[in-house]
Amino acid sequence: MKPGTLIKGGTVITASDTFAADVMIANGKIAGMVTPGNLDDLSRNQEAFEVIDAKGKYVIPGGIDCHTHMSLPFGGTTASDDFETGTIAAAHGGTTTIVDFAIQSKGGAMRAGLDNWHGLAEGKAAIDYAFHMIMTEANPSALDEMADMVREGVTSFKMFMAYPGVFLVDDQQIFRAMQRAGELGALITMHAEIGLPIDVMVQKALAEGKTAPIYHALTRPEIAEATGTERAIALAEMAGVPVYMVHLSAQRALERVAEARDRGLPTYAETCPQYLFLSEDDLRGDPGDEWKGAGYVCTPPLRPKHHHDHLWRGLRNYDLQVVATDHCPFCMKDQKELGRGDFSKIPNGMPGVETRLHLLWEGVREGKISMNRFVEITSTAPAKIFGMYGKKGTLAIGADADVVVWDPNREKVLGKDTLHMRVDYSPYEGKKVIGAPSHVLSRGELVVQDDKWVGKQKQGRGQFVRRGTFGL
Repeated sequence: MKPGTLIKGGTVITASDTFAADVMIANGKIAGMVTPGNLDDLSRNQEAFEVIDAKGKYVIPGGIDCHTHMSLPFGGTTASDDFETGTIAAAHGGTTTIVDFAIQSKGGAMRAGLDNWHGLAEGKAAIDYAFHMIMTEANPSALDEMADMVREGVTSFKMFMAYPGVFLVDDQQIFRAMQRAGELGALITMHAEIGLPIDVMVQKALAEGKTAPIYHALTRPEIAEATGTERAIALAEMAGVPVYMVHLSAQRALERVAEARDRGLPTYAETCPQYLFLSEDDLRGDPGDEWKGAGYVCTPPLRPKHHHDHLWRGLRNYDLQVVATDHCPFCMKDQKELGRGDFSKIPNGMPGVETRLHLLWEGVREGKISMNRFVEITSTAPAKIFGMYGKKGTLAIGADADVVVWDPNREKVLGKDTLHMRVDYSPYEGKKVIGAPSHVLSRGELVVQDDKWVGKQKQGRGQFVRRGTFGL
């Protein structure tokens, strides 16, 4: 076996630069980048390298999906992708690192939640992974435990204003956790929907016999997300700490983030591909088959189409920093079916970890974002915000050789039979995309080539990433 890999003839794209270079990889790291044809500057023995021909293609850092839910128990079932199937699918789509969510159970210790998620991932993950910690309460023992989590490399905590009785925490607990995070250099991420009034709207709709999937959206209006976003920003401003909004879906919530950033507050937000490409119309299903809309139930819900332009503008203007997926798939059969006749019981979530880069490249092709911005929102910004930059998120000497050779002309039709996620439908069934990975390397190992797994092993080759503290 040759000791290194040489990616020849491609154009390197980072968040800030575009240049022609040959990329040399050794010992799982980026060892050098040289002007094409000048390999002798680094090594006189070109035959020592496996060569990947990247002529006419782009060489980019592997994607980082900082919002996934593998093996998540929810709504009486469990997400259909585990850490094996989900990370294999991610790699096929050009993502080489995920950040998943461990959960503190109500009344339980964070340590138990972290140990549980380590057990779910170890020996299964095919690519590297890290964890956020979902806090279900912020009592004195939990606030103490936050320091232990940070020492373990779990340096961000998610809190919910939604899901009463399951995840919801009140403003006092959020504020205390924010203050403690500030002391530790950690980051609070927020699911910002006001869940108590949403619950009232859900019960009213059901009492009126409104049970179809579309009512998932109609009982979670835009104002609920905008108000939650404003509250979260206010609490963070009072605590003097940064805050990160997960899965932002709507214009008015984005306006709250933009206003805070204009005032110089360290407010950050992600959106997801489903909010850029799908809409409330999908939740209505097909004529004569409104149940098809169940495949599009996620939280926050899909919005009317006019929100798309606002979110794309937010990505261009840096009011949105990241595009993650909130990947949490449930099959239509046996899982989404749990909510037939009661939309509130449809497991919330959609598959997306494999299709993120394919879809966002459409934004590049249509001139909505630049290639550099594409790299930034899919890799570099999540690495910086979540304490992995330098090791992940860029192509630089000494960084992990998580590298994607991106073919801008490669065509693919998205569908349940052409993708690798373990789910029985695709929200993008039949959609043709142009632009896809030809080669995916994880820590220097070629794992996917031409949409086929070629790595020496799948199960368990991924490593846990201990993240640094928030550094922006």
